[in-house]
Amino acid sequence: MKVGIFIPIGNNGWLLSENAPQYKPTFALNKEVTQTAEHYGLDFVLSMIKLRGFGGKTEFWDHNLESFTLMAGLAAVTTRIKLFATAASLVMPPAVVARMAATIDSISGGRFGVNLVTGWQKPEYSQMGMWPGDEFFGSRYEYLAEYAQVLRDLWGTGRCDLQGQHFTMEDCRVSPLPQADMKIICAGSSGAGMDFSAKYADYNFCFGKGVNTPKAFAPAAEKLIEATARTGRHVTTYVLVMVIADETDEAARAKWEHYKAGADQEAIAWLGQQGAADTKSGADTNVRQMADPTSAVNINMGTLVGSYASVARMLDEMAEVPGTEGVLLTFDHFVEGVKAFGERIQPLMASRTEADSPVPSQVAATQALAA
Repeated sequence: MKVGIFIPIGNNGWLLSENAPQYKPTFALNKEVTQTAEHYGLDFVLSMIKLRGFGGKTEFWDHNLESFTLMAGLAAVTTRIKLFATAASLVMPPAVVARMAATIDSISGGRFGVNLVTGWQKPEYSQMGMWPGDEFFGSRYEYLAEYAQVLRDLWGTGRCDLQGQHFTMEDCRVSPLPQADMKIICAGSSGAGMDFSAKYADYNFCFGKGVNTPKAFAPAAEKLIEATARTGRHVTTYVLVMVIADETDEAARAKWEHYKAGADQEAIAWLGQQGAADTKSGADTNVRQMADPTSAVNINMGTLVGSYASVARMLDEMAEVPGTEGVLLTFDHFVEGVKAFGERIQPLMASRTEADSPVPSQVAATQALAA
């Protein structure tokens, strides 16, 4: 199983709680998290893009770094780990994204890829006059398909002449080309989203579900398998989950209950309002799940709560679901969490083989950079 970290590019990570760690995002923090992940042999880090937060008492996600700029900086201070930035496709022209990606590919030595998002929170874009209208909810994957085709053309041949409904390219060029195959990630969960991933993406992210129900995402993985059977492409599932671990199950559970008790209801209400805005039939279940009040204290992502041994066991169970290649992890305490994963959880996982361990020389290089 591959393991990645959804690094804290926004304030307070993924916990909408007054009782959770309160912090602003900085390059120094994300550098420490990423270099620690690299030190323990983890496979990749991914940063989201968020242009407006949810407010509330915790000012949740009101403070964010920019994804491509951050990953360019991280590319220069790492040596092995793969890096993914997120493109807000509504406000970032694909030809510009193609060139930025090729630049970070050069900085990283071929370790870069792109996560594509269509945009689900209208105020992120309407605040700058760039929301195309609510009809966009129903056609966003048609838009994203053309966007991805422009990227594939430019990265593959250096030229694009696509004459589409959304993009008109006239001898558009990008050079130099990326030195490595540029991977695309999507997080589609509706039928249209799955079809897009099956045709254009290399990996599809889905939300884990529930607390300590590691295989609850299996229907989403099965849908992707069915979609790729129609396209004949190899696209695998990665699952987004939060890890809250401690020495014992009881101690971990106490943390989780403490975070829930401090839930920022104002920020959660904003999340619910924005998540309900997409009433089109193609609305992603990921967005609907985020806005569900069941456990919105961590945006309703799947959550593994338990001892280090319990978390390792549940991650191994996730790896058993057909079509699943890896997980994207978040933590309540990111620096402590990544270190605990590397030292206490990863060694207990049957799904992490010796091939997943870092090469000693690479570890030494990372330690030298951190010194």
